[in-house]
Amino acid sequence: MHPEAANSEAPLRKIVHVDMDAFYASVEQRDNAALRGRPVVVAWKGLRSVVCAASYEARRFGIRSAMPAVRAERLCPDAVFVPPDFTRYKAVSLAVREIFARHTDAIEPLSLDEAYLDVTENRTGLPTATRVAMCIRQQIQDELNLTASAGVAPNKFLAKIASDWRKPNGLFVIQPHQVHGFLRDLPIGRIPGVGKVTEQHLNARGVKTMGDVQALEMTELEARFGRFSMRLYALARGIDHSPVVANRVRKQVSAEDTFPEDVPLYETEHAIRRLAEKVWKASHANARGARTVVLKLKTKEFTSLTRSVTPAEMPRSAEALADCAMAMFDRVGLEPTQLFRLAGVGLSNFQSDEEPPLFPATE
Repeated sequence: MHPEAANSEAPLRKIVHVDMDAFYASVEQRDNAALRGRPVVVAWKGLRSVVCAASYEARRFGIRSAMPAVRAERLCPDAVFVPPDFTRYKAVSLAVREIFARHTDAIEPLSLDEAYLDVTENRTGLPTATRVAMCIRQQIQDELNLTASAGVAPNKFLAKIASDWRKPNGLFVIQPHQVHGFLRDLPIGRIPGVGKVTEQHLNARGVKTMGDVQALEMTELEARFGRFSMRLYALARGIDHSPVVANRVRKQVSAEDTFPEDVPLYETEHAIRRLAEKVWKASHANARGARTVVLKLKTKEFTSLTRSVTPAEMPRSAEALADCAMAMFDRVGLEPTQLFRLAGVGLSNFQSDEEPPLFPATE
């Protein structure tokens, strides 16, 4: 079916994307009055640490998430570094989720600090999705003393763009009749999956904005961009039929750790056993089992290696999980003198909820 035809036949939906503002840093500032108004960086200090979050005061200095902490410290020597407290952040995230649930069951969390909500029908009887978004933001402010930005649109793709439009503490609405004009001047890089390299490739071909794509016929797009053409055609016109999926199945549970100093492979055992314990506890928060054990390593030269195994019988304890991960050492295939900066352990290939678990949860 042609994308435009599919769009005309699809029922109109009301989607809200809620994104907490500088979530981890905002929680720290809320709970510690001495941090308010100051540049706060949520990160462990150290040569290997990366920034988990930065307050808006810190962002003015160019500090961003995933940036090396040492660089953040150079950009803003007066920044206050706070070690992350994920237990507390998860508790606040659950409180936010409870507010969402007052309005709809159709909630698709993307992370601790953002989620999609389908409010085509809502529990509170509010007449518009905009009113629902306003109410949610007010409840978060009143009950949790935090701010959230929200985007309201006919689909997930547009709602996510809209939530970023008036950050922080903003609300932006894209009505169905505004979609084409709103998208026209947006950079092509706003399409999910279009990274910097792909964007440069498209720009070199004269495609810099959504409007440039809108001006091309489907046949021309197919000739120039192949299988990516359908996605370009649809999203440049604001067409996105992907549903809000509540209780999305996790594809992987994992944990990783960056070492203070580079170490040889045999010295990663202590870290792997600790990571296996974390993964084991996290994976048993639900009743599903995993089929595959994953070992992740990163060399001192920043080369990432992943090894996995799907054993006939899955490990039945955290210790056995660690043993399974370390059994893959022989498959790393590097010299014994090779040093590593990071190790990770994961479980993947989870069963669907309908399948019986491969191994039971333990006490």
